[in-house]
Amino acid sequence: MKNTKQPVDGLLLFAIGALLIIGVIMVYSASAAWGEYRFNDPFYFSKRQALFAFVGVIGLVIMMHFDYWKMRRYVVPALFVCFGLLILVLIPGVGLIRGGAQSWIGVGAFSIQPSEFMKLAMIGFLAHWLSNNNQLLSSFKKGLLPLLATIFVAFGMIMLQPDLGTGAVMVATSFIILFVAGARIKHFAVLGGIGVLGFVGLIASAPYRIDRITSFLDPWSDPLGTGFQIIQSLYAIGPGGLFGMGFGESRQKYFYLPEPQTDFIFAVIAEEGGFIAGAMVIFLFTVILWRGIRAALLAPDSFGTYLAVGIVGMLFVQVAINIGVVIGLIPVTGITLPLLSYGGSSLTLMLVALGILLNISAHARSV
Repeated sequence: MKNTKQPVDGLLLFAIGALLIIGVIMVYSASAAWGEYRFNDPFYFSKRQALFAFVGVIGLVIMMHFDYWKMRRYVVPALFVCFGLLILVLIPGVGLIRGGAQSWIGVGAFSIQPSEFMKLAMIGFLAHWLSNNNQLLSSFKKGLLPLLATIFVAFGMIMLQPDLGTGAVMVATSFIILFVAGARIKHFAVLGGIGVLGFVGLIASAPYRIDRITSFLDPWSDPLGTGFQIIQSLYAIGPGGLFGMGFGESRQKYFYLPEPQTDFIFAVIAEEGGFIAGAMVIFLFTVILWRGIRAALLAPDSFGTYLAVGIVGMLFVQVAINIGVVIGLIPVTGITLPLLSYGGSSLTLMLVALGILLNISAHARSV
């Protein structure tokens, strides 16, 4: 396939770059006290975040210049590799346990999280399959069922770690792609009912998940236990006011917010930068949403459309869940904020995905 390549989408690239820079700066501010306390180095987390960002930017640049439709030959092998990694991470002695989940594989001084790779691999696989077999999607047995089986096998393997947050993002992103591709509403209605029952079952099967629900409904019922995180998050956001307390002046990052550089970094941003900083971050994510939807609508082929939809969907499901948790609208799930939270696999994989999105936008049809 040939298509005239356009200049890089400057607005999309600017929004990605601005969020990445804000992320490195805020990881330092949020983690300096933790780094000093745990590693005798206030720059411990920010140095690693800068390294992850550098690797991710290299991946972004490579994917910007690698014709995205050539990826089709690699998406199925990549999916099988990711399934292999999900099996490998469950092997005792290979998988590393952090925060109660066996979700990481150690590689030298660093570690990778296979479930993050699976999210992107699943998007690529669905985009490839749907672009070739979209006409089968109206049939539940021939079209939707094989895809759902693939999605939920991956979800089940992620839940063995267990990692409900990452699994939920993958499933939600997959459903967004299927909906855009034209899956029947009645099928989604049935799946929605089954999904609600399954979700309730997953919550009921683990006492700590029930505790998260009860603490979400009334965090003050256990302010030093299950309600601690959300209470401290709201204590950070409230004093921030309109303009914030100033860079580096957060109080909650001093051992009140657990791991403030990861899941609750938005609370530190709101505390130090106030409503203005929080609104600016949301605005930058909205720019990515706008330009990503534009890329999907103007993509020269259906593979590019579904790929762009999946990448944008993945990013904004994570943004909605993370910020919803931080401001008390959603129970605590352990989802990081894309481009801002500290993390190796999540940051580098998101930048690679956004490089693909920039590539698709560069091949967009002229309007």
